Amino acid sequence: MRFLIFGDVVGRPGREAVTRVLPELRDEHKPDNVIINVENIAHGMGISPTAMAEARAWQADVYTTGDHAWDNKAGVPLLDDQALPIVRPANYPENVPGRGYHIFSSGAYRVAVLNLQGQVFFKNDPNNPFHTADALLRQADIKSADVVLIDWHVEATSEARALGWHLDGRVAALWGTHTHVPTADAQILPGGTGYITDVGMCGNYHSIIGGDRAMLKGFLQQLKARYTVDDTGPLEIGALLIDVDPSSGTTTQIKHLRTILPARS
Repeated sequence: MRFLIFGDVVGRPGREAVTRVLPELRDEHKPDNVIINVENIAHGMGISPTAMAEARAWQADVYTTGDHAWDNKAGVPLLDDQALPIVRPANYPENVPGRGYHIFSSGAYRVAVLNLQGQVFFKNDPNNPFHTADALLRQADIKSADVVLIDWHVEATSEARALGWHLDGRVAALWGTHTHVPTADAQILPGGTGYITDVGMCGNYHSIIGGDRAMLKGFLQQLKARYTVDDTGPLEIGALLIDVDPSSGTTTQIKHLRTILPARS
């Protein structure tokens, strides 16, 4: 089985980038399933009905999120929409809107996609993701899946890699999202788990993690700078291609994909 996975889609530039490149990547790589992180899809902060209507046209099998999943109030009800295959980090209290994993059928196989958030350097305080992962993997519905995949929304590279080793051989693959900066460590761990610390983002190439370069003010003057998205200039795509053997639930090939698209004329 082949999975095409996209990192954080940031605002309109990210949506445009995915809309432009997804058909080409589907034609070239023939993925069985597509997974896209949409936590920044509504102008960089959360989800919205309008932005998700555009994202649903991509026909992804699962839409993952992260700590910004609840930032846009208009989009929060979407997290509870059972007709929408969208997940938020599982290591939040049960009464938080949304669900932490989604299971779907792909041909003859069952695929479980989990979403987890790290604890290090985050302002909020989710539950321990290592303990949550252990608990989820003991659940009957997830245990019965042929393939288990995890979008690991994490800030610290040490925490990212630690969970990779903790779950090696227990899940098919886990990939990092959140920092918007791609890492050069796509690999298959000894137990057969595919891993990368961060896939990167889909958004404005000439930016600060997808945001307007006016954010420099915060670093130069020690004043809070609002995160805004610049809609001009070239675009970048951060994606991942993973081949999984469903009979063993392990990764057989992993490849990071990074594409720079010219601005529309």
